Amino acid sequence: MENKILSIIIPTLNESKNLPLLLSDLSEFRNSEILIIDSFSKDKTKEIASIYGAKFYQLNQKNRGLQMNFGAKKATGKWFLFIHADSRLKENWSEEVNLIMQKESPLVYFFKFKINSKKKTFRILEFLVNMRCFFFKDPYGDQGLLIEKNKYLKNEGFKKIPLMEDIEFIKRIKKREDLVCLKNSIYTSSRKWDKYNFLIQSFKNWKLRKRWLRGDPIDLVYKDYYNSKD
Repeated sequence: MENKILSIIIPTLNESKNLPLLLSDLSEFRNSEILIIDSFSKDKTKEIASIYGAKFYQLNQKNRGLQMNFGAKKATGKWFLFIHADSRLKENWSEEVNLIMQKESPLVYFFKFKINSKKKTFRILEFLVNMRCFFFKDPYGDQGLLIEKNKYLKNEGFKKIPLMEDIEFIKRIKKREDLVCLKNSIYTSSRKWDKYNFLIQSFKNWKLRKRWLRGDPIDLVYKDYYNSKD
């Protein structure tokens, strides 16, 4: 069996609407394996994974940190790419990623942030997120994360927490590794902001992150996060 250089790990929960588009984008990278780590999906996620030749695993917990860490344990590639199921990538995205992996770069990478919507107000959010990443190197999980396997293991991977697993992991990585933004953009779905004013929702999310960083129990923060979207 051919060894794959890249393992692409996708946590899912009822993503059959978005998954085919992402998997089509990812098929551009030939020397890769795709692992879909699912949690309680009731739709056609498993069938779509099979159609595209992805490895499918289903866990009995709704916990994205657990899902991604499980995927890393099953992955065989030298590099990992963690990516959300509602993401899209531009054509030829693989050229930059492949060049990085061939050089065996010692860095950790993330994509530029874009929102898959033509609404002009989202350009403000894109600008703010990319400025945050430029100055503070604080990407979130919806920007993807490209990391060499040994670096992932050295930094002990994602914690098995249901929320803010990306922030917690990046916080630990920054103490040891350099994070670099790729030239390519990742396009994330606007669905999380379509029902709410993004400035108000961003402020609510910021307050929840501050509570978590102060030491509030993650289960309580998780509950309040989803209550804020009702």
